[in-house]
Amino acid sequence: MRLGQTVPNFEADTTKGPIKFHEWQGNSWVVLFSHPADFTPVCTTELGRIAVHQPEFAKRNTKCLAHSVDALNSHVDWVNDIKSYCLDIPGDFPYPIIADPTRDLAVSLGMLDEEQKKDPEVGKTIRALFIISPDHKVRLSMFYPMSTGRNVDEILRTIDSLQLTDRLKVVATPANWTPGTKVMILPTVTDDEAHKLFPKGFDKVSMPSGVNYVRTTDNY
Repeated sequence: MRLGQTVPNFEADTTKGPIKFHEWQGNSWVVLFSHPADFTPVCTTELGRIAVHQPEFAKRNTKCLAHSVDALNSHVDWVNDIKSYCLDIPGDFPYPIIADPTRDLAVSLGMLDEEQKKDPEVGKTIRALFIISPDHKVRLSMFYPMSTGRNVDEILRTIDSLQLTDRLKVVATPANWTPGTKVMILPTVTDDEAHKLFPKGFDKVSMPSGVNYVRTTDNY
């Protein structure tokens, strides 16, 4: 799935019942993240930490949806393991896990090629994460190797950035940005426009090139 592409309205069986993706998503953002198999150690920690942070995703109007290539009965046993390992998960396991034993959904979402889907070694590459806006568009994607666990704080930070820049379309968030810190005013915005948009002010940074393209503000 490329950035800006519409996620198909796929149907899937999950640990919380069958879903049709667009209807299940509703007006929410979605984090769709995939795993090569159940009972894998790094993925166990990821599903657990995302479950612990479920209230933070809910604050951002974001639903979480996991994907794994094993069957539903295997998912149920895995969820019990995850809850046993991550004892700080509040209440029931909070989000569904898709069963995709044929890997057909993995292929349709661009995680695997059709000719590769029966190769168990290639199947291990299914370590994708998509952030999807309420219009069903892919807004951000991340791909990780099996050796590297995903950072939940970074997932939340990117959601914050996407939602801020959707709301305030004249800014972008710089490296290591966190909510409340300075954002960059887009070069397409003139200084006169910036003064109107940010009446409390903004900072202009002089560059050796003489090109004035770096302007920052925390007044948003």
